[in-house]
Amino acid sequence: MSQKIPDRKMMYGGGWHSALDGATFGSVNPANAEVVAQVPLGGAADARAAVDAAHAAFPAWSRRTAADRALLMHRVADRLEAKREEIAVTITMEEGKPLAESRNEMRLTIDSLHWYAEEARRAYGSWIPDPVPNRRLLSMRQPVGVCGAIIPWNVPAAMITRKAAPALAVGCTMVLKPAEQTPITALLVAEAFLEADLPAGVFNVVTGDAPAIGQAMLGDERVRKISFTGSTEVGRLLLRGSAEHIKRISLELGGNAPVILFEDSDLDKAIPALCALKFLNAGQACISANRIYVHASIHDAVAERVKAYVAKLRVGDGMKEGITMGPLIEAQAVEKVETLVNEARARGAELLVGGERLTGGTYARGLFYAPTILTGMKPGMRMAGQEIFGPVAPLFKFESEAEAVVAANDVPYGLAAYIFTEDMARAIRVSERLETGMVGVNDVRIGAAEAPFGGVKQSGIGREGGREGMEEYLETKLVAIRVDPGA
Repeated sequence: MSQKIPDRKMMYGGGWHSALDGATFGSVNPANAEVVAQVPLGGAADARAAVDAAHAAFPAWSRRTAADRALLMHRVADRLEAKREEIAVTITMEEGKPLAESRNEMRLTIDSLHWYAEEARRAYGSWIPDPVPNRRLLSMRQPVGVCGAIIPWNVPAAMITRKAAPALAVGCTMVLKPAEQTPITALLVAEAFLEADLPAGVFNVVTGDAPAIGQAMLGDERVRKISFTGSTEVGRLLLRGSAEHIKRISLELGGNAPVILFEDSDLDKAIPALCALKFLNAGQACISANRIYVHASIHDAVAERVKAYVAKLRVGDGMKEGITMGPLIEAQAVEKVETLVNEARARGAELLVGGERLTGGTYARGLFYAPTILTGMKPGMRMAGQEIFGPVAPLFKFESEAEAVVAANDVPYGLAAYIFTEDMARAIRVSERLETGMVGVNDVRIGAAEAPFGGVKQSGIGREGGREGMEEYLETKLVAIRVDPGA
């Protein structure tokens, strides 16, 4: 049955706007190729209008007390709670993930607002002991200013508040550019900000042409910081572009997460965790299990258990009851997965299950790829060095701890890694040696509003989440005060 929601406008300056030139584009459901709704195809002029609004709102918002900002942010979270199901359904219609996953994303979306609302009251400065007797040193923390945020399609609601919540908490204003694939989700989140009576211009959303909007943000001196989550290739462009006006920038880029299962892994716990991570959002997550290194002594047992897990997956339209894995986001994504699987097989990998597009019947108009397991993987294969971003589990054998660590680090990326072992000395030792920003030990749940999230090497700069996420939006100012001797 066709599902469609009303067409939407973009939001800035406290109101709803069409693109200045009237252009629109459609958000397309990857499960059935149907247009979900039309939204404005904004460009550079629209971005400048949104920056105008954010710039005008900044002085008053930054001067509000932290307590006032916190109350408003809690109110936005409450409005999102009231819209939780509506937004979850929209996420699934635009992005394809099963409705259960979208509902869980809404929990994360709301958590960020509540946590940073509380943390807003703890953006402390400090008095510094001064070697000069008649002087006092005061370190102040102040908001950076107007911030631009560019987010991806795979976590289209939670990514908004992960950036906006710390920024707004400390007194920044924001212009957000959502992905072209998931604009409606962002506009529904923006609606909650309006309904909570957030002052006009504090939070703004511009939909449309990513290069034009991004370039407008980079070229505007009033935008003092850019926060981007997406591909390493685009991250490089933004990093270069930020140099012109010496903008603050934080980048959460591509990943290529290794999972290491040592010979003493508790497979009853490890396999469900590994597979849940691998096939979450059809493998379309930056922290997804990408390279699975299995000790030779347990390799065959792991392969059979993963195969048994895959047999229970139900692939289809995420809006349907019982579906546990949805489609890929676009045709190019399916083609990339096909290419990587075919290359691995041509170079000797063995196909245990899957390895094909799902077509015909209920899959006819969608972008579905079968959950796939490959064994016999070798280091030189492209899948060993390139992020898959699809539902493919490649298994590599290893013999020693040192071999596993070398293989895990042998990529230019370093976002997340996972270890399964009952030896805590080994867990600590390997965690220290892995070149990643995050490590999960006997667990794959590494994200929380309270915890820093980010990578090293070509996986990014800076952190989101936790106290560290708030620091990204603060400047430090020193005030030196002369104090003459009293009577």
